[in-house]
Order: sequence, then structure tokens, then C-alpha cells
Amino acid sequence: MNQPIVRCISECFVKPQLVSEESKQPFYLTTWDLSMLSVQYIQKGLLYAKPPPEDCEEDLIRNILDRLKKSLSLTLVHFYPLSGRLATKREENPPSYFLFVDCNNSPGAKFIHAAVDISVSDILSPIYVPLVVQSFFDHDRAINHDGHTSPLLSIQVTELIDGVFIGCSMNHALVDGTSFWHFFNTFSEIFQAQGDNIKISRPPVLNRWFPEGHGPLLNLPFTHQDEFISRFEAPQLLERIFHFSAESIAKLKARANSEYNTSKISSFQSLSAFVWRSITKARRFPSDQVIGCRLAINNRSRLEPPLSPDYFGNSIQTVRAVITAGELLEQNLGWAAWQLHQAVANHTDKSVRGFVDNWLRSPFIYQIAQLFDPQSVMMGSSPRFNKYGNEFGLGKPLTLRSGYAHKFDGKASSYPGREGGGSIDLEVCLPSHSMHALESNEEFMAAVSSPI
Repeated sequence: MNQPIVRCISECFVKPQLVSEESKQPFYLTTWDLSMLSVQYIQKGLLYAKPPPEDCEEDLIRNILDRLKKSLSLTLVHFYPLSGRLATKREENPPSYFLFVDCNNSPGAKFIHAAVDISVSDILSPIYVPLVVQSFFDHDRAINHDGHTSPLLSIQVTELIDGVFIGCSMNHALVDGTSFWHFFNTFSEIFQAQGDNIKISRPPVLNRWFPEGHGPLLNLPFTHQDEFISRFEAPQLLERIFHFSAESIAKLKARANSEYNTSKISSFQSLSAFVWRSITKARRFPSDQVIGCRLAINNRSRLEPPLSPDYFGNSIQTVRAVITAGELLEQNLGWAAWQLHQAVANHTDKSVRGFVDNWLRSPFIYQIAQLFDPQSVMMGSSPRFNKYGNEFGLGKPLTLRSGYAHKFDGKASSYPGREGGGSIDLEVCLPSHSMHALESNEEFMAAVSSPI
């Protein structure tokens, strides 16, 4: 079957409705932000059903597009750095290389209206996520450094025959998942409120976090971008969404805690350990193969004093458990979950500041190919983010999907299940042989259920 073609109908740029004095100043990047310059944009989006033709008001899509543009303009007043572009300032004497966000010299955020001749069921029905979904996002294969010439934020509205997909791609050198969904939630809040003087429930905290005595400009030890930029091309992968009901996750948590004789292992640590063991088994490694499991972790609450949960920017790292394949599979689920619990528990203010201090002594830029190895599992995103509460005149989203970015062997992104209540949808990326082996694992598939 030929790949459906997504057609671009129109595109424009959207600026903040109001320009504050604050937004005329450079927006500085922290250690956490700068380390992301060579990784890809965050690409997440939501699929909605169109009302049936008999209930569909005339010009529904045009009205929604107009309201989305207006709401975006109002949202950017609060999140104004997303309407800017990256800028580099080089000096030779003494040698210096600085990056920041210039909010003045930019056309704004990009807004795209597109269409494709497929239906909602063409997205929801296949076992594996169809490749056409990657075309529902701007910035395909872009890395964050491209934000010098590309928008830092793009919203693409793709019309399906009986649905609408709203895809958001956002520069990962400006935001982590927490800030990405904070923006998306505010965008939805403003859309639903309608009006010009809307008081939003959670204004972003735009103050930058630097350790005492550092910032706001951090000098990078480079003379040219080629020294720290690389492009990552994903191998051929299958991508499948596995649904875990709240009941299934509760059973995994009870089992993990019982097997390790503790009550400290969380639901997510239990699920992560279960997935780690299952994928490792599917990969059929020799028993002495060193393997790992990484968890993305939010630093905001771990700093002392803590950062606001509404701090805008990156404040994430990864924590990791490393053992051999034989050890992981010989031990029980509880033991594996405890390794992850310990990795999370040891991530304290001291370790967060230690990471930042090391970066300041020797700045580095993450390279995707080096960061993620095919012996590991990486648990990304979070089921805690409010994803299904985002409404844009089309009711509750049907599902969530992501773009090309950050797809590699062993990546598992966790989203809340549509029915809520602690259920989780896990987006797993594996080569076909590993995916089929995972699907043949009776214990794993017994814990997976059909989404409601």
C-alpha cells in the first residue's frame, strides 16, 4: 500500500499578541538547556474525532483554525521565548561562544494547516503505529541547534476524513516534557476560555536557574557548531502502543514489593522493571552482556530549595541501573524494580548539583547516538502529564501519538491511558525481531490489555 501523502494547505507565523519589555531581552539558556543542542525537537500530538456530518457546523474547521491561531498568540504572551529564534554570539579575544534566545528577530511560531485522505481508524486500528503519523509534525529530523533558522515552536493541524490531529513540535533546548505539556495545557485553557483578558491558572516561571556565581551567559568551549552537532538517523523500527490497565499495574506493583519484601517500590518503577526484563528477554543477549535501564527524571522537586513545578525550561536528567542480562533475568521482578528504585532515591540535590558543577567545569552536548545504546531500555515521557485534558472544540482526544524524534531501539515512552485512573499507554520502539519476540512473551502479553 502506498504511503498516504500529507498535503500542506497553508502556513503562517504567529507572534505574541502583546510584546512585554521583558520579552525584548535575551532569554538565556542553562546548563540543562545547552546540553540538548544536538538532540531532536519534542514532537507530541493529539487525535480528535470530527463531529458526524449531521452535527457538524458549517465552517467548523475554519473556525477552529482561527481560534487556534488567536489562542496561540495569547499563549505566546506567557511563553514568549517559544516565539523567538536561537542566536550565537562569538568573540575571539578572549575566545567565547554563547547561545541564547533572541525574541526580537523572529517571525514567531509556525502554524500549519494540512490534510490527508485517511480516517481515524487508519491511525487507531493497525497493530503498529503507521509511518504517516510522522508527517503530522513539523521539524522532521530537525535538531535543536536548527532553531537558529527554524521556528522554536510549530503547531500543525492535520485534517483527516473524519478527524483532526493537532501536532506540536517544540525545541528541546528550551523545554523538557514538563514545560512542553505546561504550554499545551495553557494553550487548551486559553482556547476554551475565549476572550482577550484571560487569567491563566499556571503562569510559567521564566526566571533562569543557575548555580550561585554562574550565568546568565555560559561560555561553550567551541569555535564552530560542527564540533558539537551530529545528526541521528534511527534504524528501521516497529512502534507499538501497549496498554496497561490500572488493575494490571497495581498487580505488578504488589508483586514487586512482595518479592523484595518492601513497600517502597512505586507503580512506575514496577512497570519499568517489568518492561526492562521483558525487552531484555526478547533481545536474547548472552548472560554476561552488560545492560541498562534509564529513567528520565525531573530535577525541579529534587533541588533544595525546590524549583517551582511551573519552572519553564529543561530540568531533567536520566538515572540508570546497570547490570548483566543474566543477573536481570535470574533475579525476580522485585529485585529489578529495587535497582530502579535505588537509582531514583539516590537522585538528590547533591547529585543534581554535582551534574551541573561537572558540566560547568567541562561543558558537553548530548549526542543521541552515544546517549542511547541498543543494550539498554530508556523510559521517557511521563504518565503524570495532563495529556487528555487538552480540548480544542472537538471533545476529548482519542489518542496521543509522537513524531520521528527520539525513536531508537529500546525507547519506551509512557503516557496516561485515555480512561485515566492510573492506566498507562506505553509506546515501545524495537527492531522487528525483538518486537515479535516481545509479543510472543506470554507473561508480558498477559499484563497488556485492550484500551477502553
